[in-house]
Amino acid sequence: MPSSGPFGVLLDIDGVLYVGDEPIKGAHEAFSELRELSAGVRLVTNTTSRSRRDVFEHLATLGFDVTLDEVLTPAAMAVRHCRERGYGSVSVLVSERLREDLASLEPVAPGQPADAVVLGDLGEGFTAEVLNGAFRLLMDGAELVALQHNRYWRRTDGLALDVGAYSAALEYASGQEAVVVGKPAEEFFLAAMADMGLERAVMVGDDAEADVGGAMTAGLPGVLVRTGKYREDAVMARVTPTAIVDSIGDVPSLLARILPE
Repeated sequence: MPSSGPFGVLLDIDGVLYVGDEPIKGAHEAFSELRELSAGVRLVTNTTSRSRRDVFEHLATLGFDVTLDEVLTPAAMAVRHCRERGYGSVSVLVSERLREDLASLEPVAPGQPADAVVLGDLGEGFTAEVLNGAFRLLMDGAELVALQHNRYWRRTDGLALDVGAYSAALEYASGQEAVVVGKPAEEFFLAAMADMGLERAVMVGDDAEADVGGAMTAGLPGVLVRTGKYREDAVMARVTPTAIVDSIGDVPSLLARILPE
């Protein structure tokens, strides 16, 4: 990544701008400042329980001045991946609210083999029956495409297993490694920068591994916020961020200091 020139800002959403239905203190003001400070902003989420439009509408409801084009999710990357490989039949294991983002993929016929299994957040739908069905498709030659690989996330009632935990079970059982199209995949961050038309960006997130670690592997500075699902033990064990701040409210002044013109 170039060391100077215009830069963009990639922001994780849940845990950085808000938690549940509550904006984080100072998030609106910081978001406006980051718009002025940078050459572009993209909201990069690993959510696989809601569609891109749902995410956009939720942000708007919470008072964030965003456009639909500024919201990037792993679903579009999964569609591109399957199209590039010419997959003709795909088993889509995602919530009903996300299916609209994957509607262009050809669904696998009942009882037939699939070219790929696209795995997202099924919530309570992650049953033994569903996982066994996916496992059998993988054993028959399907590729496992994980929309993201987060270990856990923070719901309003506390931490909960995320897609990465279920993907890991399928990987272990089938003996194949998932193709991850969301964070922390390097391609996700590069695609986000390309979407802004920039070669330089900084990532801000609450997940030390998926947000910060993934971005730094892709050559971007990674800023970790102590909100959302931040856990100090996860930071020390897995990644050393470029910087750690208390919240999104501290990011504009930080970027003004650490990013040269």
